[in-house]
Amino acid sequence: MIDLDRLYSDRAGKMRKSEIRELLKVTQDPEIISFAGGLPNPKSFPIKDLEGVIQIVLKHHGTIALQYGTTQGLRELREVIAERSVHDGMKDINPDNVIITSGSQQALDTVGKVFLNPGDMALVGLPTYLGGINAFRSYEANLTGIPVDKDGMRIDILQDTIKKLLKDEIQPKFIYVVPTFQNPAGVVMPESRRKQLIDIANEYDLVIVEDDPYGKLGFDISHIKPIKAFDDEGRVIYLSTFSKILSPGFRLAWAIASDKLARKMIICKQALDLCTNTFTQFIVNEFIRNGSLDLHIMKICEMYKPKRDIMVNAMEKYFPDNYICNKPKGGMFAWATLPEGIDTETMFLDAIKQKVAYVHGKAFHVDGGGGRSMRLNFSYASNEQIEEGMERLGNVIKKKLETRVVL
Repeated sequence: MIDLDRLYSDRAGKMRKSEIRELLKVTQDPEIISFAGGLPNPKSFPIKDLEGVIQIVLKHHGTIALQYGTTQGLRELREVIAERSVHDGMKDINPDNVIITSGSQQALDTVGKVFLNPGDMALVGLPTYLGGINAFRSYEANLTGIPVDKDGMRIDILQDTIKKLLKDEIQPKFIYVVPTFQNPAGVVMPESRRKQLIDIANEYDLVIVEDDPYGKLGFDISHIKPIKAFDDEGRVIYLSTFSKILSPGFRLAWAIASDKLARKMIICKQALDLCTNTFTQFIVNEFIRNGSLDLHIMKICEMYKPKRDIMVNAMEKYFPDNYICNKPKGGMFAWATLPEGIDTETMFLDAIKQKVAYVHGKAFHVDGGGGRSMRLNFSYASNEQIEEGMERLGNVIKKKLETRVVL
């Protein structure tokens, strides 16, 4: 039998499974109430509206929509994304700054390919999005974590960390941040801290990778400008996606970057997929231009807000004392930290036995921390399942507390 291990590249040998994708395999049991995946609620999908849009696309653009497209993406879609980005506060954005990608994960992979050599350093949140961790580690990067508090990444610790790295002759390549309804912590970075982050990047000659999948899913907060809106030097690469505001099955996202950065990312993308799905680009372009997207986003927020409330209230009802969970003001996730002596990674097996699932906190920490924390998704389950699932999880936690060993 062939010895494949002998043939694998060093890079392939160092790749690790996605904690979340592996967990989703376990949660396929229909009896399990899963708060593990970052899944939009399927009842939010605008199937009827899309049926009409698809018919229009096939009738008026069929021969083009079913053909290969350009690597950068459909110009009409890039135009409307650029227009909406300017409306959100970004400056001097035109269609040439927009790259349509096959999901945000491709954009993250492209960032890694553009910037990271083996052994290079990138700065990320503690905690931060697992998909970003995996994308950057696949290029054999070293990741240093910066603690996240209720207002996002700690800028004071970020600056101290950069100074220490530079003193050791280590030049970080970029800062990766999810500033709005952060995955997994659900927190929002205020405008003042966003401006400070820009100042840090300018001072130390760094790039900021701003990942913003959830920015439009706000419940209790007015619009906050993206970090990219304060970028006067072209240092911010802004990423967003249609997965959370329309359909993840479309695998459609976008990146916004300065002219020079965009050109480099397009060259890298050519080696990945030649072009993003042309058909879905035409569909989404039509969906936006006929006014359906903004109405749809409003409906999503109306659906998710009560789910958030049910989850947070159920924690208060069923969880033991001394847990911590700041009520998220939008997005799809709540982040709970449990009392001392509980390890949510080992407790996961107990939870599965009680037919409830979550993602343990260590998966989102590059320093091995997060052992007492868990990410809970409130968008996917039904309202009744959220209530029942949190009761099950609360019982698991209480039983674990009875047998814990506190050092």
